[in-house]
Amino acid sequence: MSARSRLFATRDPFDIAGTDALFTAAVREDAAFHYAHCPPYRRMLDARGIDPSAIASPADLPPLPTVLFKHHRLFSMDERRLPVKATSSGTRGVLSHIGLDWGALFHGAKMVLRVTKWRGLLSPVPVSYLVLGYEPHKGVDMAVMKTAFGATLLAPAIRRRYALRWRDGGYQADLGYVLDELQKLASTRFPVRFMGFPSYTYFLLREMEQRGIRVTLPKGSRIMLGGGWKAFYAEAVDKQVLYDMILDRLGVLEEDVVEFFGAVEHPILWCDCKAHRFHVPAYARAVIRDVRTLAPVPMGTPGLVSLITPMIRACPLTSVMTDDLGILHPGEDCPCGLKTPYLEILGRVGLDDIRTCAAGAAALLDTGKEGDT
Repeated sequence: MSARSRLFATRDPFDIAGTDALFTAAVREDAAFHYAHCPPYRRMLDARGIDPSAIASPADLPPLPTVLFKHHRLFSMDERRLPVKATSSGTRGVLSHIGLDWGALFHGAKMVLRVTKWRGLLSPVPVSYLVLGYEPHKGVDMAVMKTAFGATLLAPAIRRRYALRWRDGGYQADLGYVLDELQKLASTRFPVRFMGFPSYTYFLLREMEQRGIRVTLPKGSRIMLGGGWKAFYAEAVDKQVLYDMILDRLGVLEEDVVEFFGAVEHPILWCDCKAHRFHVPAYARAVIRDVRTLAPVPMGTPGLVSLITPMIRACPLTSVMTDDLGILHPGEDCPCGLKTPYLEILGRVGLDDIRTCAAGAAALLDTGKEGDT
């Protein structure tokens, strides 16, 4: 059995100490696969004198900036034969293109079941879903759309309502429709699962305040937030402000608000604990790096968030560097009881800094022979 298979067979989704050696072995295995099957990735590691099968720690593997995937299609398998392909949401007009292999789907499904069971999201009780996101449509590969639909499988769906609906060849948003559906769902006896970006949720709640609209969602309802504030960091409010607005406008307690963190280039499910902290899951690791040198910094020091997972064989996503600034805190600082470190996202670094890092990697791509993929 491969190291990847053994890692994703781990039953405790937060057993960091017990999986450290196995995780490192799985990262070596994954990086070696991409080294052998993705020529551009091999050139980048060769240029740094890195033998992926000999790294002592996952942090030693050079991270690829996520912005690199917005300008280069990097695959370690035949893209045409992959069971799932996905793109980023393209908020700046440029998309990342990634794929998932069958093994990644199998291991990812086990991960999702364990993490969502731990958070109490798996339920046999039918619910209604209201998604502040994209309605699924044939030919649209956005990862955020696929992730949102996947979340509607955690409990049987009575109905699904979407804020962005496919009409006349494109997506159209209708706030009035969303508010009407919200009030209809609140009048039923079945729980409602409300999903969306924190920013969109906040804007909707603010609109409800301005219109004097207040509902009480049925008992057992959940608010599921994911994706961060994206382009709206300047308008971000404190989490407690958002929780208070949710209670006031939707009648949902803070303990029933669940938040997720992730990226199309790092398809691992990070789910907050009951204290709303993102503890590092057994299936991934987070490394905080100095903004200038990219060297790992001590716990408690802010820097660039680098994410590592050996789950995917389709693309060289073993170690990626996001444009998020964050801090790793000791797990003992969290009142939830988990002892694994937790990740705090502070905001986003200037894109020029990320582009500078990406430019170095991209230059190595350009030295390859034409036709390399």
